[in-house]
Amino acid sequence: MGTRLDGRTAIVTGATAGIGRAIAEVFAAHGASVLVVGRDAGRAGEVVDGIKAAGGDARAVLTDLRHPDAVDRVVTAMPEPDILVHNAGVYPFRSTPGTDPETFDAAVDINLRVPFFLTAALAPGMVARGHGKIVNITTIGAYVGTPVTAAYGATKAGLELLTRAWAAEFGPHGVNVNAVAPGPTDSFGMAGMRDGMLAMTAAVPAGRPARPEEVAAAALYLAGPDADYLHGTTITVDGGRTAT
Repeated sequence: MGTRLDGRTAIVTGATAGIGRAIAEVFAAHGASVLVVGRDAGRAGEVVDGIKAAGGDARAVLTDLRHPDAVDRVVTAMPEPDILVHNAGVYPFRSTPGTDPETFDAAVDINLRVPFFLTAALAPGMVARGHGKIVNITTIGAYVGTPVTAAYGATKAGLELLTRAWAAEFGPHGVNVNAVAPGPTDSFGMAGMRDGMLAMTAAVPAGRPARPEEVAAAALYLAGPDADYLHGTTITVDGGRTAT
């Protein structure tokens, strides 16, 4: 069966750069019609135009996912997706005393609340149709503690728990819910931390950070038919960092 997604529709949040863009592009390359969700009109246009130029199908919905009507806007744009990827995230790498309430609330909103309520809106339709794939993009920071990832890691640990809870809730009705946990990734959102990433990953088996396309490959597998027996699983894409 492989990883073909012909005839499938997919929503990818945070799809205008980095890992999300790579996921949108690889899904489209494998036959899915993709809804690119993001805030930046210019980057969204680049992603959609690139997908179409390569022969794929995509369109964009522009919204700040923290806005009260954001979930409704996404659902209106694609009310019956076959695949839902929760990739949008913020990365407040700060000490606990250095994390102000606004930063903490933003992390909770984007990393945890938005996936929860977007799933609440769309999973019932998947259940009614008897099939669906939900892929959560988490992080190895959800289970490896560092001095500056308390708020970020806590929100992503919550998303890891939702992965398992949703597998129990929706799995018996034909909906697969799984996650991908990247390690340090050389992507748009981490551009200002590249030197630190290179130093951090120099000693891991892979010897380098991940590329967005490598994380996207794991998401593609979970969204495809070969992963139909996976429920509540997390694929760790970290070059062997947590294993060694």
